[in-house]
Amino acid sequence: MSFTYEELHKKTLAQLREIAKDIEHDAVHGFTQMNKEHLLPAICTALGIEAHEHHQVVGLDKTGIKTQIKKLKAERDQAIQAHDRKELKALRRRIHHLKRRIHAATV
Repeated sequence: MSFTYEELHKKTLAQLREIAKDIEHDAVHGFTQMNKEHLLPAICTALGIEAHEHHQVVGLDKTGIKTQIKKLKAERDQAIQAHDRKELKALRRRIHHLKRRIHAATV
């Protein structure tokens, strides 16, 4: 009986209760009274499954983009100290663009 968080999350409350019925663990004690938002983490705890979804970045060099963002943040701080609004706006837009690229590539 090996499940992933995603598989359990897609199941109905009745299906989760059927799974919990076969588990002998304190976390699922009283499973008949639990709703799905309480039962799902309890089953994950009992089975030793991480109770959150993992997202992967596909098609990008995430570490490379993050180092670019760190460099741009350092330049941003210098622009703030120099009171250069034009440069500050350009740096913030580039940082925003890079963050959106990472977010768009997340599956």
